[in-house]
Amino acid sequence: MDADQVAALRALLGSSAWMARTREFARSLRGTGAMSRSSGGLLLVGTPDDEPWHLAAHLDQESELAGLPELAPTLVRWAPPPGAPPHLSVSLARLEEARRGERLLVVSPEAAPAPLLERVHDARKTGATILAIDQGDAELDDLAHDYLTVAPGVAPVSFDAAQHLVSSAAAERSESRGGLRSRLARLLDAVSGTPTG
Repeated sequence: MDADQVAALRALLGSSAWMARTREFARSLRGTGAMSRSSGGLLLVGTPDDEPWHLAAHLDQESELAGLPELAPTLVRWAPPPGAPPHLSVSLARLEEARRGERLLVVSPEAAPAPLLERVHDARKTGATILAIDQGDAELDDLAHDYLTVAPGVAPVSFDAAQHLVSSAAAERSESRGGLRSRLARLLDAVSGTPTG
């Protein structure tokens, strides 16, 4: 989905209960406190068979365009290949270092496997805020402080579209910090290469 399609979908869903829930989840994703407002405080992990590359890219883009470093995720991978660039070589060991003030977003289009649930449980015990986007995984949801269920045949959007809506909604706070005009100015600066002040 491109930005126009996401905007059209958001307009179509408008003030629906589902879009309101998505915005509420996005507020949890942004987090609170000094640590959550810095880059690197958002950890993003998927399942062994489905790493959330696409969501990572969209959150990174929204972070840059909206001037919200707390949305820039650290993609945590199950088995990064040797020699991978630093931003693609963060292994599951990073979850063992999770601490208070950090957020761990688990994206799981299927039931989360036991090794993932164990790591999420450990991260929660050390103080990390656990968030999940899933299709109705009761075990994962029990561990999460907040979760968004995208149930097939029930949710008005696909699992992929829901991730687009979440990343877009997560950047909405910038509109309250200077309005839409301010956000557009930052976007134009980013596109033109003009440094922002």
